[in-house]
Amino acid sequence: MARKKTKQISVGNVLIGGDAPVTVQSMTNTLPGDLKSTLEQIKELSVVGCDIVRVSFPTIESTSIIPDLKKESSIPIVADVHFNAKIALFAIEKGIDKLRINPGNIGKPEEVTQIAREASQKGIPIRVGVNSGSLPKDLEEKHKENIPMALKEGALRHIQILEDAGFSDIVIATKSSSVMETIEAYRLISDATDYPLHLGVTEAGTLFSGTIRSSVAMSILLNEGIGDTIRVSLSANPVEEIKVGIEILKSLGHRSGGVRVVACPTCARNEIDVQALAEELEKRVGFLKKDITIAVMGCVVNGPGEAKHADIGVTGGDGKGVLFRKGEKIRIVKECEILDAILEEIDNWE
Repeated sequence: MARKKTKQISVGNVLIGGDAPVTVQSMTNTLPGDLKSTLEQIKELSVVGCDIVRVSFPTIESTSIIPDLKKESSIPIVADVHFNAKIALFAIEKGIDKLRINPGNIGKPEEVTQIAREASQKGIPIRVGVNSGSLPKDLEEKHKENIPMALKEGALRHIQILEDAGFSDIVIATKSSSVMETIEAYRLISDATDYPLHLGVTEAGTLFSGTIRSSVAMSILLNEGIGDTIRVSLSANPVEEIKVGIEILKSLGHRSGGVRVVACPTCARNEIDVQALAEELEKRVGFLKKDITIAVMGCVVNGPGEAKHADIGVTGGDGKGVLFRKGEKIRIVKECEILDAILEEIDNWE
């Protein structure tokens, strides 16, 4: 389906919504206020393709690093703020690129109104985040058997507070730890508003299970034209969130470019260690911007054909590897030389 065209907002120099590409986000897990470690992690995230990064600010004192973060970071910074409206106001004052708040826990309605007015003056957008684990009690009671509806109503309630203050640079998230609840909640909120949507399954899980849950939910929604920016929430290194997010977008045609490694499954015919070779290749070149497909094949049954169809390919057998480039066999190398040979071909790719 065609992607829904939502209202477009600016987060620093990155656009969300409208006809802008779907962006990928993550969140640092460094200690609050630790400038050095936070900057190091932001750099790691930007290298692998992160478009926007969120940083938690649990205290007023922790916001003191915002100017230096802005100065040194190559990607926009989002302030994650809960329970204390003053922290949000300090983050705005110090020039944060975007706020992530839950208006239901940030304070009184008049405090949220003040945040909205200050953010509007500085051109700072706000993401309204509503999660299944932090729903307003009345909505939780009203929609005991329909969490997606509770998430939708919670989001609309919070949006109304911002709109009453004249604020409309809004991004919405309606997340649940349940894949099906997440999907239905985003369908409902997409039908109800034209604000851009931040997709995610909250508390998705470990690298393995969280990747699967997030991929299922986001793929269904993106394929229905819903979603403008995504975060894969994993109990893992934040760098892995970006890798998974980018792969989801590439698989659905929302992002092109980058190195794509395809490999045959393990079977008794494999004559080289396909798994180790493919995994090492992804580590070495997965962040590169070159638009290349690399095939790593382990036997002579399907190997030569798949290797020929890729930009660069290898098919292994009897301790050797036959290397292909653009469909042509170019050389034979020892198994221990396959990785270096492929890396050399990537370096010389134009």
